[in-house]
Amino acid sequence: MSLHEASRQLEAAIHDARVSFDCIALDELDRAHTNAITARAAVDAAEYAIRVEVERRESEEEGTAAAREEAQG
Repeated sequence: MSLHEASRQLEAAIHDARVSFDCIALDELDRAHTNAITARAAVDAAEYAIRVEVERRESEEEGTAAAREEAQG
């Protein structure tokens, strides 16, 4: 997953949350519940993608720092 995918998932979550909100106003509770669940799933997917990218960058930084230390002797 990438940060682009995280952004896409967050956009989907926003949409699903809005639909859920509107369904509550229309007293369509089953549909509101379904959309709340899909919004949550999209947020979870976005969080995972962001966490993977953070860990990748931290690992990359550690590798760069180790290489610098090794080069300095």
